[in-house]
Amino acid sequence: MGNIPLVVETTATPLVVERVYDAPIESVWDAITNNEKLQKWYFRLPEFKAEKGFQFTFICTCDGVDNVHFCEVTEVIPGRKLAYTWNYEGVPGSSTVSWELHPEGSKTRLVLTHTGLETFAGVHPLSSFAEGWDHFINNALPKFLEA
Repeated sequence: MGNIPLVVETTATPLVVERVYDAPIESVWDAITNNEKLQKWYFRLPEFKAEKGFQFTFICTCDGVDNVHFCEVTEVIPGRKLAYTWNYEGVPGSSTVSWELHPEGSKTRLVLTHTGLETFAGVHPLSSFAEGWDHFINNALPKFLEA
């Protein structure tokens, strides 16, 4: 009898948060790509440019622990899509955040997709990502756009 290979199946379900904003696509794109505006509703990024290859870092303090994030813009389709890697200092794993905008008349549908979260298993629970993105997409960004 020969050896039977061990097959490990990993379920890699992306986290998706979707919302329609009562704002034109240009306003939503500006809110997610203009660092001056990002500072008002998102993380405090020292510098940000919606340019492929642009690298940025920021610190988020969660439960008293400073998490240093390392990111690199991987895709930009002006007015439509922004994607970047999302990694942590000293933590194995790698993920990608994608912001996609779809016009719906005078409104804009934003679909945020965060893939690769399973690579952080045991370090960062999925619930913390779900809560964080829910806050930004369903609370902070709409308040900023309405202001």
